[in-house]
Amino acid sequence: MTKLMSHFNSARNLAAQVAAQWMYEHGINDFALAKRKAARQLGIIDAHHLPDNSEIEAAIRERLSVFHVESHPNLQLDLQNIALRTMQKLAEFNPHLTGSVLNGTAGQHADIHIELFTDSEKEVEMYLLNQKIKFQQAQARPASSQSQRIVPCYRLLDESNEIILTVLARQALRNTGRVIGSGIPKRVSLKQLTLMLRAEAPQINPAIT
Repeated sequence: MTKLMSHFNSARNLAAQVAAQWMYEHGINDFALAKRKAARQLGIIDAHHLPDNSEIEAAIRERLSVFHVESHPNLQLDLQNIALRTMQKLAEFNPHLTGSVLNGTAGQHADIHIELFTDSEKEVEMYLLNQKIKFQQAQARPASSQSQRIVPCYRLLDESNEIILTVLARQALRNTGRVIGSGIPKRVSLKQLTLMLRAEAPQINPAIT
């Protein structure tokens, strides 16, 4: 039984490492897709041998501490500043940053996930059109939730990293719990992100709106 459990844990750990590589190095933002690619690469058939999302996230952090300890902080700061500028433009829709750019596991090609809390999706669309911001309409799962439900989103095309604006109802903001297993919030507001960046890089002094 001990030998079986050791094999089980070894397979999960290896799958977590491979999924982490797919997510960080290749810009995959979907945990489920990363797991499928890891399973295919390793020939894993039994889903019980696949890691959960928290195990993959831990593997990404381990990878960062070994291979990207010098370059990643600057990358993270650049991505968060792109998010900040976008959120400042969209301040009237109560934007919140979420996903890997917030929690520190974003790779070079990561999508930037911003949630907008408004009861009028049409107003968001009209704003983007009026500001001549290039976008594509799409659907996605909220990055701050484990739910499989699909909600409207807009993919902005102006930045080198794709920015995904997910539109949620105002009441959805009540779900402000923390990510399981860490002290990192699921999402941060424009004001919170501004203060966070000021603390990390004192030379940056964006206006709080």
